[in-house]
Amino acid sequence: MTNLNIQHFYTDEQNAWQQRTYEKGEGVANLSFTGQRFQQVEGFGGCFNELGYLALEHLDQENRQQLMHALFHPEGEHRFAICRLPIGASDYAQQWYSHNEHDGDYAMEHFSIERDFKYLIPYIREALSYNPDLKLFASPWSPPTWMKTPKAYNYGTLRWEPGILKAYALYFVKFVQAYREEGITIHQIHVQNEVIADQKFPSCVWTGEQLREFIADYLGPAFEEHGLDTEIWLGTINAPDPWEELIKKKTTDFDDYAAVVLSDPRAYRHIKGVGYQWAGKHAIQRTVASYPELRYMQTENECGDGLNSWGYARYVYNLFQHYFANGVNAYIYWNMTLEPKGRSTWGWEQNSMATAEPDSGQLTLNPEYYVMKHYARYVVPGAYRIGLAGPWTGKATAFRNPDGSIAVIVNNSFTDSRELNLEHDGQTLRFELTAGSFNTIVIGRD
Repeated sequence: MTNLNIQHFYTDEQNAWQQRTYEKGEGVANLSFTGQRFQQVEGFGGCFNELGYLALEHLDQENRQQLMHALFHPEGEHRFAICRLPIGASDYAQQWYSHNEHDGDYAMEHFSIERDFKYLIPYIREALSYNPDLKLFASPWSPPTWMKTPKAYNYGTLRWEPGILKAYALYFVKFVQAYREEGITIHQIHVQNEVIADQKFPSCVWTGEQLREFIADYLGPAFEEHGLDTEIWLGTINAPDPWEELIKKKTTDFDDYAAVVLSDPRAYRHIKGVGYQWAGKHAIQRTVASYPELRYMQTENECGDGLNSWGYARYVYNLFQHYFANGVNAYIYWNMTLEPKGRSTWGWEQNSMATAEPDSGQLTLNPEYYVMKHYARYVVPGAYRIGLAGPWTGKATAFRNPDGSIAVIVNNSFTDSRELNLEHDGQTLRFELTAGSFNTIVIGRD
């Protein structure tokens, strides 16, 4: 094959998204395509939350438009296709709230998304102005306090009473309907953020048996009764870490969550996919192997410590590769924009793709902005992950896009430059990978 159109972009600790040339190589290739085809990509995205919108407000018009175009426009740098929002307060809300704090309102007569008009809805609408086809999924961090025991937004569990469960299913229905009335489609509902998070920030603990019963007997039937085509996903599962399984014995296995629900036909028929995050990365491989017909999502990129360091970006690159190697169709970042150090209302400092300085309005693109760009820029919805072979396979992920172009994302984690010899259509293509760099190689695309 001749006249290949090849682009090579790299990012290392000193250089962000630089382009370099390739050469025709000789000798044995250390990476090649196998012809295998795996899961289809649905896209990349981030999460809309209150503190993110407040950070965005610090930017002047030019920087704000630049960032939003980069994240959301179909011809931007990231081209986000699917994003998350909370149902009520997340840990990156300004304060606790739910959409109905009227004790005993089982009919949801007082349900309201009024607060969302202050932060979330303007944030979402601004994104939709750049990409009207953006898909949205939503999850609560906690039910309304009067539905919980103890009666608090943090810690605790849902009151397991038929009247409460029916009312909570209606709460989800009202949320989808209220956003639809504002011209915003909620494409997916994930039942609970981090089902084993027993935290000081908004949270609620669920067992697998509870998820199964709620989806089968309440949420699924409620969506059917009200004619909602919003998908129900089993998410977001953050359990368990292997050492927790063995030592803490909070749970015995991933089967306490995914398989307990999915093995029940009554619950399974309502579920379109499974969302995993954080410690869920240790369980996703087994769930995908058991239920390959479902769709999967990494629902919250691990958040770091607010330092936005290069070292943590390298860790995040490995998360991207791990999740795609194990079957996800989409990868969702958490905080797209925060103030420096990214301190939450509940005292946790987290990383973000971009930082907005409150006083000067300065926009800083952090290392993880470029980790995301190395994947999202040239891997488009509809792409398929394809197989690789050779010594560099463990550091690379490849995708074939609908237009036939191929994107190969490669991490040179070594402390010195290395040579990548990629075999494609009978040719060997030689690329120099600088020390400690992320690389995106695009074949056959203008």
